[in-house]
Amino acid sequence: MVALDPQPRPIDHLPSCGRADDVALRTREGDLTFAALNDAVGRLAGWLREHRLAPGDRVATWLPKTRAACLMPLSAPRAGLVHVPINPLLKPLQVAHILADSGARLLLTQPARAALLAPDDVPGDCAIASAAGEGKAMPPSSADPDALVALVYTSGSTGLPKGVMLSHANLWLGAVSVAHYLGLARQDRTLAVLPLSFDYGQNQLLSTWRAGGCVVPLDFLVPRDVYRAIEREGITTLAGVPPLWHRLLDSDTQDIDLSHVKRITNSGGALTPRLVARLGERFACDIVAMYGLTEAFRSTWLDPALIVDHPESMGRAIPFADIMVVRPDGARAAPGEPGELVHAGPLVAQGYWRDPERTAQRFRPAPAWSAAGGVAIWSGDTVVEDADGLLRFIGRDDEMIKSAGNRISPTEIEQAVAAGPETTEAIALGVPDPALGQAILVIARGDGSTEEALRDRLRHDLPGFMQPHRYDWRPDLPRNANGKLDRALLRREVMA
Repeated sequence: MVALDPQPRPIDHLPSCGRADDVALRTREGDLTFAALNDAVGRLAGWLREHRLAPGDRVATWLPKTRAACLMPLSAPRAGLVHVPINPLLKPLQVAHILADSGARLLLTQPARAALLAPDDVPGDCAIASAAGEGKAMPPSSADPDALVALVYTSGSTGLPKGVMLSHANLWLGAVSVAHYLGLARQDRTLAVLPLSFDYGQNQLLSTWRAGGCVVPLDFLVPRDVYRAIEREGITTLAGVPPLWHRLLDSDTQDIDLSHVKRITNSGGALTPRLVARLGERFACDIVAMYGLTEAFRSTWLDPALIVDHPESMGRAIPFADIMVVRPDGARAAPGEPGELVHAGPLVAQGYWRDPERTAQRFRPAPAWSAAGGVAIWSGDTVVEDADGLLRFIGRDDEMIKSAGNRISPTEIEQAVAAGPETTEAIALGVPDPALGQAILVIARGDGSTEEALRDRLRHDLPGFMQPHRYDWRPDLPRNANGKLDRALLRREVMA
């Protein structure tokens, strides 16, 4: 088991945690041992330095799970740069926003993706590279663990995606924590099916490498691809979100050998008793439920020994996390009393990139009775702690839509809907859905005659996970006393 060493190091030192001749990464480009991985990280860092980027410059990636995509979380920091991973499912509209907001000086992508970007989508001082190269290998850095190392973009409830600022320490301690409580070891092989642009997805790499294990990245089209990879690669660890589990469980394994799987981990949405039971029948392994938010990576986990009796529990704090349930008056909530989940400690991010106003709203001093103290992330999520110290999620205070493991800004959907001629006003809401967690409902002004044209346009403007599932057309939308669209009233009507 990985030791809980609380001393962070520069994240690009991570490959040294495995034995030199053990395989660390298996992609279509071939295998890399830990020794070869460390060399490849250094050579990619050297190539980045050849672009004459200044320390702290941002370099973005818009890639599927290629070797370069897996190396960049380590290579960019080794070159003294800040990595900005962009979800490969995003469309040019969202990519353009992230490039402009981050001030990226270089975008590493593929020729086909680069061809999708119009000249106005890329800032004038941002170069595009359609393939990664190799330079003179750079040695591991001597960076300050508190230095900024990555911007992970996550949707906000009132606008376009915002960049969460992560340090070497955030990533290093996150890897140590997860590797420890999952009990990862050299013999483990992780099938990385989640996007590497998510903190949960990126940690598939970092926690496995911290334990000296092997990562097998996979971009898949159908569930059968996942099952085949599990059997072919002897996979022991699989991370996912509820929609993935539904897809896998609805597909017949056709006698594929799943006996190597020791653990599956879930975040991005709650498990249900029925889903826990079905997963247990299919995989016959440990099921680890977790809760997290990008602003603090991960907050809680549930010991798999407890999941049958507590299938809807979030569990307890992960190592290095100080988790509190706080009443509106700032006092500690009593067992059974709902309160806001507040997370303090070294996993808390450094705030939102170039957004001091929103940073001040969410990143505030921890309660006086906090064990860790310092700045905490006030999640906006309401939870309750039972008599045994286990936490349970009650509700989300903000208006975020959480669908298929994605945190989606309703404002971003509304702006896209109203950007064309089909309607002038719209409200996007998340409504309960057994497979997705929440499905996207758009309530729009109009008679519905333009719905087909709207759906066709949004297929080009928004990624698949942001596509509305249903439309409710109305001749007019209600407004509150301030003249604004009354989102709260519409939500109450929909949920009634």
